[in-house]
Amino acid sequence: MSTHSPPVVLVFAGSDPTGGAGVQADIEAIVSMGCHAAPVITAVTAQDTVGVKQFESVETELVIAQARAVLEDMPVAAAKTGMLGNKTTLSAVASILDDYPRIPLVVDPVQAAGIGNPLAEDSLDDTMRTVLLPRATLATPNTLEARNLAPDADTPAACAQALMSLGCEYVLITGTHDVTSNVINRLYGHMRLLETFECERLEHNYHGSGCTVAAACAAGLAHGLDTVSAVAKALDYTWQSLKQGYRPGMGQFLPDRLYWARKNNRFHDD
Repeated sequence: MSTHSPPVVLVFAGSDPTGGAGVQADIEAIVSMGCHAAPVITAVTAQDTVGVKQFESVETELVIAQARAVLEDMPVAAAKTGMLGNKTTLSAVASILDDYPRIPLVVDPVQAAGIGNPLAEDSLDDTMRTVLLPRATLATPNTLEARNLAPDADTPAACAQALMSLGCEYVLITGTHDVTSNVINRLYGHMRLLETFECERLEHNYHGSGCTVAAACAAGLAHGLDTVSAVAKALDYTWQSLKQGYRPGMGQFLPDRLYWARKNNRFHDD
């Protein structure tokens, strides 16, 4: 193995044919943050920038085989979960990761697309709470997801406390779904609020922003950053990607996760 190999990030996610979200978004974000993405496909979706048309979960045995093949071959420095599809696959992924307790894990508890289309065969909240979040280094729910995972909590802070009580080490609650002039993202850890990150609210709706944040956080952890630093860098990178996003279809904008490379594009007309 080359001494110059970038850190490996193992990703469990569904495939999105638009390239806006899912494993395609994860790969772009992880590569942009200087890491190597090792993607495990958990589901195949038929969707466009307007919404999800259909999805089918990959057989759990094949998900396990993909992950084991990577873990037994590469020095995985961090892992990230996105769309898991069903309870059986979620439990299997958690069991695999339990065998590697030193690998930091970022959990993006996605169960629906940005406009609300379901991305799971049934509710994964209970299984997420009992088998995956207790293993997580960092969870990255938006406010709607946080309330689903902590239904007895009445504030974002109480949601974060509830998730940390399950064993999740840090919780980043993103504020894109809130009705506020600026987006306020809050990082909790050690049973308290650690940092508040505020950024300008952009005018468009974006497909894949949550995937981008979580994947970039995982890349930061893979580089050995502490969680606060990894989150700060991931949020800044994601905001820049959104600011320079574009609308290739008839629906939502897509983040330009490779904005940093455009100036070096050999096809760029100076």
